[in-house]
Amino acid sequence: MEYYSADINRLVDELAALPGIGKKSAERMAFHIINLPADRVKRLSESITAAKEKARYCAECCTLTDAEYCPICANPKRDHKMIMVVENPRDLAAYEKTGKYGGVYHVLHGAISPMNGIGPSDLKLKELLERLKGDVDEVIIATNSSLEGEATAMYISKLIKPAGIKVTRIASGVPVGGDLEYIDEVTLLRAFEGRTEI
Repeated sequence: MEYYSADINRLVDELAALPGIGKKSAERMAFHIINLPADRVKRLSESITAAKEKARYCAECCTLTDAEYCPICANPKRDHKMIMVVENPRDLAAYEKTGKYGGVYHVLHGAISPMNGIGPSDLKLKELLERLKGDVDEVIIATNSSLEGEATAMYISKLIKPAGIKVTRIASGVPVGGDLEYIDEVTLLRAFEGRTEI
């Protein structure tokens, strides 16, 4: 039985389709949006549309940005000889919140997962290898401590080692099976400082 109008039901369904949002949360969000002033709803709608239309990959690190280079890659004060490899832009943001990493990043947009049909060619590995032709001293592999993250780390390590570039892996401190975006800054900092060569 339907309790709301077709438009409200459609809004609830669209919100419920977002990751981590259940039906009850979607209903709360829908009614919050409906009760907002019209100009706030318009700004919300325009910001979603603009982000979708303008989002693109950074020409260097492959994170999402709205310019050719993201603010990190465009910053000349960052150490461009040190590259931290992460699975997604949320992981990049998690490390940036520590305020302790001064290098740059490379975003893979996933991890090797044969069960889900994701192989090395589905990741931004070709772009990483292209970057390594430049002046790079160290690659820090900061993939998640899951089976897929570990497999991805080993694969990347085997690709890079022949080039003579130092390859390190973030240390324990990040729980096995945990996603970096949900880990607190202190744990991330300890994992970064305790990284080991692989």
